Amino acid sequence: MKKFILGTAMALVMSTAAHAETVGVSMAKFDDNFLTVLRNGMTDYAKTLSGVTLQVEDAQNDVSKQQSQIQNFIASKVDAIIVNPVDTDATTAMSKLAADAGIPLVYVNRQPVNVDTLPDKQAFVASNEQESGTLETKEICRILGGKGKAVVIMGELSNQAARMRTQDVHDVIKSDECKGLEIVEEQTANWDRTQGADLMTNWLSSGIEFDAVIANNDEMAIGALQALKAAGKDMSKVVVGGVDATQDALAAMQAGDLDVTVFQDAAGQGKGSLDAALKLAKGEKIDKKVYIPFQLVTPANVKDFVTKN
Repeated sequence: MKKFILGTAMALVMSTAAHAETVGVSMAKFDDNFLTVLRNGMTDYAKTLSGVTLQVEDAQNDVSKQQSQIQNFIASKVDAIIVNPVDTDATTAMSKLAADAGIPLVYVNRQPVNVDTLPDKQAFVASNEQESGTLETKEICRILGGKGKAVVIMGELSNQAARMRTQDVHDVIKSDECKGLEIVEEQTANWDRTQGADLMTNWLSSGIEFDAVIANNDEMAIGALQALKAAGKDMSKVVVGGVDATQDALAAMQAGDLDVTVFQDAAGQGKGSLDAALKLAKGEKIDKKVYIPFQLVTPANVKDFVTKN
């Protein structure tokens, strides 16, 4: 009887161990409001799953460091890898590393350059960037009545999301209802609030006139807002938009400063990427692209989003 109980206990332990899974996670950088929400969404979700362990690393916006982290995950034989890429043009090499090792890999939030040719057991979880800049710019166009001058603040140019959101702006302005809008300046502030403020200060110092600020993300939009207010600009005469619906952005909107943002479900992307990684680790088939919808946020519905990101 004792042998039977011992054998049963050992079988249970082995079964539990067999189902324990370790997922290596390389985030582009920890020091980013949106990516912090995404990371927390992933880690909080992992805590609700039995036998799932996350090994989360900060690439500190360094492509070489991120590649080394992936190599270390492979060496430690993790069951799956999740990557929020520093440089979306560098993902082909990352995909090859994981594919050669036979380890599933999921890209999250930032679209890899090889998204249409991902190897087996690899996927991409995010929101469709064609929606983000489009929703933002169409709303700004509506507020301006289809005409006016705009400045565009771009994210990191090495990042596909920045390029796509900027292209969205141009596509909307080409439409019949918004062709009265004119882009008078377009520069990068690398997703950063301080750089957004510095860029806006430079534009104001140069005497550039505009009716709207179209930023690729909320951090840069908030930086622009800070510079505009510091310069004593009448905020009722400038329309400012961003993307992500971070808590700081929603607070700025409730304060009457930010006019437009677009909710990108950071926690949902974190959860979705972990789900995808675990399914691939179990040999399950999933879609190569998993999209979580964007939603337009304005002062009229901002209260619906204050607890979401």
